Amino acid sequence: MPVSPPLEIAVIRNADGWPEHFDALAEKAVLAALAGAKPKVKGAAEISVLLTDDEEQRELNAQWRGKDSSTNVLSFPQIEPFDPVIGLLGDITLARETLEREAVDLGKSLEDHFTHLMVHGFLHILGYDHMDEAEALQMEGLETRILAGLGVDDPYAD
Repeated sequence: MPVSPPLEIAVIRNADGWPEHFDALAEKAVLAALAGAKPKVKGAAEISVLLTDDEEQRELNAQWRGKDSSTNVLSFPQIEPFDPVIGLLGDITLARETLEREAVDLGKSLEDHFTHLMVHGFLHILGYDHMDEAEALQMEGLETRILAGLGVDDPYAD
């Protein structure tokens, strides 16, 4: 009998234009980040992923971070950093237009950029951050290893 993943991932679409296969891509990226980060998993857990547009993302960014602009990804952790993984972990929101624009500017596929931001957002849920250089190096190194396992090039390489 197959074992279900320790993490339930709910993908919610609040905007048109998101490719259908991004639900599966979000799940794959989050599960890879969970495996790569190796947190203590204490039981069933869940996370929601909101696929939205720039307008709603701008509203969320203004409300929760005081920044009146859209942004590519926001993470809203519901657990203390590096606590055991159990229960409701939090929410990740992504803005389609911003991701599309950035992917073009970076010369990357939308799928690879989305996968990177899903991994990045989920690591924030687990407690990783990039507020200082040491934290940034740790988080970026972990992201790079997880993404390599998914066949995505290092997003921090020049």
